[in-house]
Amino acid sequence: MECIVLAGGLGTRLQSVVEDVPKCMAPVNEHPFLHYVFDYLEKQNCSRVILSLGYKHEYITQWLQTQKRTFSVDYVIEEERLGTGGGIQLALNAAKEENVMVLNGDTMFDVPLQQLQKFHTDNNAATTLALKGLKDFDRYGVVNTDEEGCVTSFEEKQYKAEGFINGGVYAINRTYLFDKHLPEKFSFEQEYLEAFVKEGKFYGYKCDGYFIDIGIPSDYNQAQLDFKQMF
Repeated sequence: MECIVLAGGLGTRLQSVVEDVPKCMAPVNEHPFLHYVFDYLEKQNCSRVILSLGYKHEYITQWLQTQKRTFSVDYVIEEERLGTGGGIQLALNAAKEENVMVLNGDTMFDVPLQQLQKFHTDNNAATTLALKGLKDFDRYGVVNTDEEGCVTSFEEKQYKAEGFINGGVYAINRTYLFDKHLPEKFSFEQEYLEAFVKEGKFYGYKCDGYFIDIGIPSDYNQAQLDFKQMF
């Protein structure tokens, strides 16, 4: 199983509580957040990790030299910001498998990746999104699916009493994405997922695993408490 980890985020909203480092390197109980993402990937039996790096990537590459993991680690570097889609596409060029897992280096979503992969291939999906059910939220858009799990539409960020959000973990078929001949720089969410959803090739895998996105200080602080119990 190959896994791409998107680790180029700036962490702008965290700078009031964290020094100026890539968001995935924000310390949680004396370890960078990426340390816990790697722990999760080891438990999921990942065999190879490809990091998509950008902002202050030297912090991450130096840290990698201290790591001994059960999987191999390679990385690609964005010389300029390519957007979420461009970062994924760059890393997919370095992948070897047809179907590749993709996750964010600043989010922890406890998805059983083997089951996600099976659901993805069983449905011959172009991309499968891991979906998390939430209540009373406004930070995320909503993903709607039919009874078979096929994604039918995406809704913009607004207050919702309940709904399923895109948890930022994907199984992606490389060939389908490459066949779209997308530009070097693009938004994965808007110019790929939303643009081609009507083709009926995107699926949603619903998962109730632990989820946290450390993009804002309150959730970053919550991770400090949660991870003491989890790791």
